Amino acid sequence: MQACSDQRRVRLGYRSEAGSEWLMEVDPWAVVVRHGRWYLLCWSHTTDARRAYRIDRIRKMAVLDGTFSPPADLDPVAILEEHLAVGWEYDVEVVIDAPVETVAPCLPRAIGLLEPLDAETTRLVGSTSNPVWYTEQLTKIPASYRIVRCPELQEAARVLGKRLLAAGETPRP
Repeated sequence: MQACSDQRRVRLGYRSEAGSEWLMEVDPWAVVVRHGRWYLLCWSHTTDARRAYRIDRIRKMAVLDGTFSPPADLDPVAILEEHLAVGWEYDVEVVIDAPVETVAPCLPRAIGLLEPLDAETTRLVGSTSNPVWYTEQLTKIPASYRIVRCPELQEAARVLGKRLLAAGETPRP
């Protein structure tokens, strides 16, 4: 988007996945490609909050007279991944028996926020609309963990665990 590099405010017409449509005025900070999709990272003057919108859902755009300066410490990829980790249907909390430094390289940032509980324990807080996918991501953790919150995720973990146990059994003749 040229408006990003020109630092020009825009009015967007947007349509959500559910089909709702609305107009908003935003400062378009950056365009970021993640997971095969293009996103507009911006400050929404309409909601007075940082937002990320899928480019393919923008229906119309008009460049306005106003200009802006993006935040000096803007890290568009990190901010987008933080944004993608929250706001989904199922809230998740997982306690991991390993320090953050061990866990962080194993999980995509978009899965949620990692925070130390102490020197040897980490909490993962996030959300998902796909408990099966989320459970599969957790298998990359090289330590034991407990799903503290999200019955749907707990059930997906039980199903995956049974499947993995069955895969390790001796085949029948």
